[in-house]
Amino acid sequence: MGVSVLMKRSGAGRLEAPEVSVEPVARVVAVVLPVLVMFTLGLWRLDRGGMWRDEAATYQVARRSVPQIWHLLHHVDAVHGLYYLFMHLVLAPVPGEVALRLPSVVGAAATAGLVAALGIRLCNPRVGLWAGLLYAVTPLTGHFAQEGRSYALVAAGATAATLLLVRALRGDGGWWAYGVTVAVTCLLHEFAVLLLLAHGTTLALTRMPWRVWWRWGVAAGATSLVLAPLAVVSHRQSAQVAWLAVPNRKSVDHLTHAFLSQAQLVFVPYVFLIALALWRPFPRRREVNLVSVALPLLLVPPAVLIAVSRFRPLYDERYVLYALAGAPLLAAAGAERLTGWVSRLPSAAAPRLVALAGVLAISLVLAVQFPLLRKDRDPAHRPDNLAAVSAAAGSELRPGDPVLYMPSLTRRSALAYPAGFRGVRDVALKTSAIASGTLYGTEVGPRELRSRLERLDRVWLVCEPFVFRPNWHPDTSVATEDTKRAVLAREFTLREQIVRRGVTLRLYVRHR
Repeated sequence: MGVSVLMKRSGAGRLEAPEVSVEPVARVVAVVLPVLVMFTLGLWRLDRGGMWRDEAATYQVARRSVPQIWHLLHHVDAVHGLYYLFMHLVLAPVPGEVALRLPSVVGAAATAGLVAALGIRLCNPRVGLWAGLLYAVTPLTGHFAQEGRSYALVAAGATAATLLLVRALRGDGGWWAYGVTVAVTCLLHEFAVLLLLAHGTTLALTRMPWRVWWRWGVAAGATSLVLAPLAVVSHRQSAQVAWLAVPNRKSVDHLTHAFLSQAQLVFVPYVFLIALALWRPFPRRREVNLVSVALPLLLVPPAVLIAVSRFRPLYDERYVLYALAGAPLLAAAGAERLTGWVSRLPSAAAPRLVALAGVLAISLVLAVQFPLLRKDRDPAHRPDNLAAVSAAAGSELRPGDPVLYMPSLTRRSALAYPAGFRGVRDVALKTSAIASGTLYGTEVGPRELRSRLERLDRVWLVCEPFVFRPNWHPDTSVATEDTKRAVLAREFTLREQIVRRGVTLRLYVRHR
């Protein structure tokens, strides 16, 4: 995309100074600048020194062979199957924490550029630039840009699909590209299927003719057919999300502030600009505008998932991260409307000055939210740090020491960072994670576990902090977990305790 130069002849036939069309350059800058900002923020402290539990699951599964991953997906985590296979290719050359998170950084940067491209397509380069930058400096975006999970890639796919929808509705692109993009995005995470409801709402708001509905319906139907086998398998594995709670008003408030800003100094102007964008929002018949695209994208997926979760809990904010793209688009459109009302600059430089003023305002937004971004780079900001657990274990455990994990999923520390647990005896383990096609392996039954514990004078327990609460009940292997707790309480005495965020190490010795 280059700059077009138009030569004009004077009355005497001489060539005058060329007129340079800056529109193509403005479009490129409007897309590239948000990508660079997002990429920079994503790379900042990417190696924070430890994986947390969900990232550890990605890491240890992706490092298995393809047949081993396929075996796992028949038992657990089918919803992440495509992502695991993709990460298997990513981690094959040089496995590590940076390689684990780098695809998410790229996905977040791509989403920032795609948000800008949507703003350009639906309004103008200035709106695209503001929207892309605002997306890039949002703390929630930065958080998932540094997560070794699929959500940033899902957001990129959903935003790309939305851009392809706009192109198709305006007759500038084919529906096949839209259908393929939506299908791949839903295979990365099946809750991206709610994007189709948002796009259907866009068609309804713009009152598209039946032939457009038919083409969109074919693409949506094909996506549903592709997704159906995954939906069936993941439904059988729904016990994995049994920990999710019923969302309430607090959940909605938390999501609203996560999408817009946790800083009140940013939140209030953000809401004001969105309100401006919604003033006389909807287009004439068959005309797609920014509000008719961004508003359903922002509201429909979270609203539907929260409504369904009132009856069967399925909601978590990361499952609808892709809806965030609608918020900066609306805010940028509101800012554009505001500048149209208050700007009275007569010179040709006025559009550039207005665009620069918006960039400076977003720089202030970044400055206000920078403490949140910096805090998010701290490993302590995650639920746990398995590297710290492994380091603590390595300083205390010796080869041959017997170890119990309670619950069994606490074994993830040893799977993600085996150095700290090298040579220890896993007392309860029956079949390894890889051989059993599970995330954390399978354990022996209560009788065999008692027999093994009877031969021990001391044992280390690696446990979650909540396992000794009276109201704790394990989700799986209830009898085995109850046996661990009962035998330790009846036959052993606590000698030493080491606490790390999310995990506790305890040394037990037999009663004398």
